[in-house]
Amino acid sequence: MTDPSQTRLRGVLTGVFFGTGSGVITTLGLIVGLFAGTESLAAVMGGILVIAVSDSMSDAFGIHLSEEARLDSTTRSVWLATMATFVTKFLMASTFVLPLLLLPLQQAVIACLIWGAIVLTLLSIFIAKQQNEPSWSVAAEHLGIATLVMILSWLIGIGVNNWMAV
Repeated sequence: MTDPSQTRLRGVLTGVFFGTGSGVITTLGLIVGLFAGTESLAAVMGGILVIAVSDSMSDAFGIHLSEEARLDSTTRSVWLATMATFVTKFLMASTFVLPLLLLPLQQAVIACLIWGAIVLTLLSIFIAKQQNEPSWSVAAEHLGIATLVMILSWLIGIGVNNWMAV
């Protein structure tokens, strides 16, 4: 039998780690893609705000279903994971608004990329220590995935812009 306090902690950690990782990757992908395709502050800002609400709720629902499907989950751990996912992703996505309010768009996009890399690196270090793995290896894996998402988002943004210009 699983200790209920550990089940609750697992639920919270699931939400926090998923929400943080998804909040960074999804928001940065959206920022890079919309910037590449539109170079519009309104489009990028609107996209972030939509992601902060709708994608946070969608991810929280996905975690809710996933946790409900686990045999060792309790109702409380399911809801803790759900709420932790929503709150964490919403807050994480919202942090990317600040550079857009303070800097010209191109500089803000660069600042967002740096901020996202810092958050993913810190998250990776924490995970590596928990798993007794080399920090550089975990960080390289996570930053590599993020880089791939940014490249694909950039290419999609450019592609859509070129296609629409025809």
